[in-house]
Amino acid sequence: MLGQLSERLRGGHRANDGLPPSFRRGAAAGAVGLVLLATGLTATARDEPDLGRFYDQRIEWAACEGTELPKDLQCGTLTVPLDYADPDKGTLELALARYRASSDDPRGSVVLNFGGPGGSGVQGLAYGRKDFLGLTDDYDVVSFDPRGVGRSSPVSCGTDATVRALEATDGEEMADPRDALRQLREVAAECEKHSGPVLAHMGTVDVARDLDVMRQALGDKKLDYLGFSYGTRLGAVYAARFPEKVGRMALDGVDTLTEPLAEQGLASARGQQTALENFLTWCTEELACPFGQDARAAREQAVDLVRSLDDTPVPTDFGYEFTGQDLAGAIAQGLYTKEMWPVLQRALAQLMEDGDTSGVEALAFGGTAPAPAREDQPLADEEDVPLDNLPAALMAVNCADDPDRPGEQQLTEELARLRAAYEEASPVFGPYRLAQVVLCHGRPKGTDYIREEVKNLDTPKMLLVGTRGDPATPYHWTEQTAKRLGPSAVVLDNRNEGHTGYGSSECVHRKVDDFLLYGSLPPSGSSCGTEDEDRI
Repeated sequence: MLGQLSERLRGGHRANDGLPPSFRRGAAAGAVGLVLLATGLTATARDEPDLGRFYDQRIEWAACEGTELPKDLQCGTLTVPLDYADPDKGTLELALARYRASSDDPRGSVVLNFGGPGGSGVQGLAYGRKDFLGLTDDYDVVSFDPRGVGRSSPVSCGTDATVRALEATDGEEMADPRDALRQLREVAAECEKHSGPVLAHMGTVDVARDLDVMRQALGDKKLDYLGFSYGTRLGAVYAARFPEKVGRMALDGVDTLTEPLAEQGLASARGQQTALENFLTWCTEELACPFGQDARAAREQAVDLVRSLDDTPVPTDFGYEFTGQDLAGAIAQGLYTKEMWPVLQRALAQLMEDGDTSGVEALAFGGTAPAPAREDQPLADEEDVPLDNLPAALMAVNCADDPDRPGEQQLTEELARLRAAYEEASPVFGPYRLAQVVLCHGRPKGTDYIREEVKNLDTPKMLLVGTRGDPATPYHWTEQTAKRLGPSAVVLDNRNEGHTGYGSSECVHRKVDDFLLYGSLPPSGSSCGTEDEDRI
């Protein structure tokens, strides 16, 4: 989605909020990563500074400000240290939201993270309300904007710098990797300038520590938690850092804890290619399929269509040209849930039969087409969230979590080798996923805590949900992570399509709710069938 995101930023439109695609809002979430400053492993092997004033807080809840937010959604704030190793350096205010439990004697709170990284939990909870009503039978359902995200001291690289970073790593621009790497180094300085001190403390280790302060401030002895996509990484890190505080934890769309960004990009390209082929098989069984009724020929046509738009982009009504990269992003968005397949089919038919880009543009921008650019467009929304906060936060967190920093010569050599591997993984998505290899170039090394320490957990049982047709977090990541976490991990095999299962499979939804509400776990290795079989 790099191409259409850069066009949207250039045009003065706010990037998507990064909510899970299973709830059909926001940018494509998943385990793809990007840029910035390292967060060193905070003090775990030595005496820690006094954090009592943070753990002694209680959250004051009130009606949320904002005309589009549900009336029964309450908002609050939580104060956390900027730097847990030196809490006197300053503090951050995190934005929280909740739906109150309907029970007179609730179990406590269940905290949700919707992924990204960079997704706003406040917005995710507001717009995903109906998906979590069942949990309010016995929980206050809580989410939050993690540090650097949304209303919680949002980071920014400046719109122009973010556009340069995204465009420097476009498929065509990567033909000259040394120039792309130079631009990324320049952008790093802009990110530091615009973001301030929070940028150096954006990693998942820091956010996990925020979660524990939040747990205490909510009045809970243990953390009950539901994480999606990147939120599964956060949950696993919390469990490793605070094993004695883990309550009921469900992780849906399980992220990798070990694969470097280059391997993550390959896995995502393969996952998206598999999802595309499954979509095309379904499409060719329909008379309205614009690719005809031959699945093999349809796969070839899809590749040709993307390449033809890269060679000859289509002008749009909004002042930019729609490229093959934009189309790949639109297709990826339509593949995130099987419920979107008919929408994707119609959008592709409009494009192929009439040259009409409106349908694929709407998909590329998360379901709504952009408005024409205006010179007086403000640089932030009413909450003063920078336009580029989503990609800037995505970059900041993933590079803070990644310890690999190959030099320029090594990167250049790797790109020449990896280009063919990415193309083989997916001729449609591979060229654009290749950007992941370089997006941390020039940044300080991230922590090695996740790779080295998040394993062999001694916690209560945790429920891990993996979806077979997941285009963003492939099923083998669920298997790998479960094996790494050890006997605590209980795997639910969701034999469906789409990214995550809670929002699309009634079977997954029921089993996750049963675990969180009643502590009832399915046997490890049990499955939810196809969606037709799941329906009650």
